[in-house]
Amino acid sequence: MTAFDPEKFEDKYVHYMDELQAAYKNAYQHFHGRYDSTLLKAIDRQVLDGSEPFYEGDGEFRVELPENPRERAGDLPVDDETFDAVLQEFVDRIELELRRVFEFDPAE
Repeated sequence: MTAFDPEKFEDKYVHYMDELQAAYKNAYQHFHGRYDSTLLKAIDRQVLDGSEPFYEGDGEFRVELPENPRERAGDLPVDDETFDAVLQEFVDRIELELRRVFEFDPAE
């Protein structure tokens, strides 16, 4: 595990690519089997691929989504309310996984 440095997080894709991938993968795995796989894949590949994680300080992370996430996801067998709820859970989980990967929140 690479020691976390907030300044290096500004250039996160150079210094922390493995950790970022692990956090996103762990979040996806957390929901696998809990939600429709078509929905999860669309969120993961069409929305989260355009997301941007930011370090807020004090061990907190924020994931910023691209504009129009529902439209980016395409035609899905869920209503907008369900989509928004699952997307928010996914984002919350990624933020938690980022805290865990960088050892700010080792317990769950």
